[in-house]
Amino acid sequence: LKMSLQAPFPQYVLGLDLGTSSVKVVLLDTESRAVVDSQIQETKAEVSCMEGDKRQEQDVAQILSALHQCVAALPRERLCKVRRIGVSGQMHGLMLWKSQEGCMWQNSEAGFTFQPWRTSHLVTWQDGRCSREFLDSLAQPDSHISLATGFGCATIFWYMRNRPQCLEFFNTAGTIHDYVVAVLCGLKKPLMSAQNAASWGYFNTRCGTWNLKILRDSGFPTCLLPTIAKSGAIAGKTVREWYGVPEGTEVGVALGDFQCSVYSCMTEKTDAVLNISTSAQLSFALTSAFLPPAQPNPIASVAYFPYFDGKYLAVAAALNGGNVLASFVGMLKQWTQELGQEIPQSTIYSQSIHAALNVARTDLVVKATVFGERHSPDQLASVTNISPSNLSLGHVTRALCRGIAENLNSMLPCQLLIESGVQRIIGSGSALTRNQVLQQEVEKVFTLPIVYGKTVDSAVGVAMVMLDRK
Repeated sequence: LKMSLQAPFPQYVLGLDLGTSSVKVVLLDTESRAVVDSQIQETKAEVSCMEGDKRQEQDVAQILSALHQCVAALPRERLCKVRRIGVSGQMHGLMLWKSQEGCMWQNSEAGFTFQPWRTSHLVTWQDGRCSREFLDSLAQPDSHISLATGFGCATIFWYMRNRPQCLEFFNTAGTIHDYVVAVLCGLKKPLMSAQNAASWGYFNTRCGTWNLKILRDSGFPTCLLPTIAKSGAIAGKTVREWYGVPEGTEVGVALGDFQCSVYSCMTEKTDAVLNISTSAQLSFALTSAFLPPAQPNPIASVAYFPYFDGKYLAVAAALNGGNVLASFVGMLKQWTQELGQEIPQSTIYSQSIHAALNVARTDLVVKATVFGERHSPDQLASVTNISPSNLSLGHVTRALCRGIAENLNSMLPCQLLIESGVQRIIGSGSALTRNQVLQQEVEKVFTLPIVYGKTVDSAVGVAMVMLDRK
């Protein structure tokens, strides 16, 4: 990917990210590559359901409202100089709509806006209706990625068997960000990048095609499937002016939020990215010669996600990260309450870190897999090698941080990173960058140089992709 947008006067790329709980937009200057403006808005789009219902759906109108608020809040004098738009969003999810009738454009004082019309709710990646038994009853995909609940194709299968009438009214489907691109460009049939298609299941990343025969033989309505496009390609041009963004502005095909977040901070090809927030991800780009296995390995700790230019990301996606420390702090808060004291959670957290900084090392061993892992769901946490000398708050906090780092290393060993040509690690995420003890333990476990200060940001990443494409 090479820079092609150059001009003697300021021009911008608009990056949009439609996340699970919020929408973020950024304006990236094409010359300096700096973010000159950004807006973020919570969507508050969750659709209420009965207790015990495993549905996870969101109101599309609420998501679009948050999107419009963000774009409208950006300086109009800069929006009128936007030359490209990049869109990313939450992967796996499904929404359905009626082609050419999926939105209504409205003219207002602020310019043209669009509202959803004849669309379903967004069924998010968190949807839990597809039980293991249900998934096992489906045809085996021709893909290296295991099928899971919340995947678009699995959700459609669930509707086929349980609520077929819900599918009858619609003739096309995609992710929420595929929908936004289709609306902005007036597409009759949505385009879907290989990144998003892989997240839906029943997609072969080697040949870049849906498993059409397998799906048709299972009675799947393949007419709903979007047309596949290259990740980083231009999907079309805007059919209307949008809050000052000119009509005819190029729009990229929607991309996966994970790939864009990695792109936002991976400066060199030899970088790995370690992001520890609620959960944790360690990833690096493989060479163009790499091909994933033909079939998934359910007990493998590393997954392979389509990236750009035919390359893949090797990803160790741990379920245990900052949420482990949050659980520990929550436990301490509950104990202090039971002892008749009320200590703010923020104080417990800061004091725990302070205590651990006074303990250089500990022989206490914490296996920090409190939430299990996808490749080993029954593997929970444990504490061993307990002695009277290592039961202080500092010892326990340091051992817990060490356990988080060692769990990541067990999934994607540092030695494998080195053998794959990785020369340094970009450290990011609030749980890592705000916790000096966790940084120390990560640096002990991963012997490569670790650089902090870069922020993982999908909206910035998708804008950078659109800036860098030819």
